[in-house]
Amino acid sequence: MRLSATVVLASLAFAAAPVLAAEVVPDPKILEFKLPAKIPWGPVTPGGSQVALLYGDPAKPGMYVLLNKWLPGHMSKPHFHANDRFITVISGTWWIGTGDTWDPALTTAMPAGSYVRHYANQIHWDGAKDQETIIQIVGIGPAESVPSPTAKVPK
Repeated sequence: MRLSATVVLASLAFAAAPVLAAEVVPDPKILEFKLPAKIPWGPVTPGGSQVALLYGDPAKPGMYVLLNKWLPGHMSKPHFHANDRFITVISGTWWIGTGDTWDPALTTAMPAGSYVRHYANQIHWDGAKDQETIIQIVGIGPAESVPSPTAKVPK
């Protein structure tokens, strides 16, 4: 009895299905990964953001990588950082502004996939308007946000 090519192919596909569906876990000596559900988000700040530290420590010398989740309506006030910071917008739209005059209407939209570099000691402000936004920040520590001493922020 001869089997048709369709029957043979279907049988092979069915036999291989369990192998294809098995989860393969990468060797932890070769790479580190965190699936979204395992990202270690910190508490929501009173201002409306959350941080997940992925690598390093921004308070110490050396490279760090973190995620910053901006809740809708949360905007930072004019500030600067002592070192350059390299930002990629992961999801949502991140709004950026420069200078001492804080006005969310004077921001530029950075949609998901955008890249932004904050130059050291340059005053800027940023945040989310109508949707949650997640950005990835890479920098060299120690890092801190220093409020602009000359900021013009409406009360």
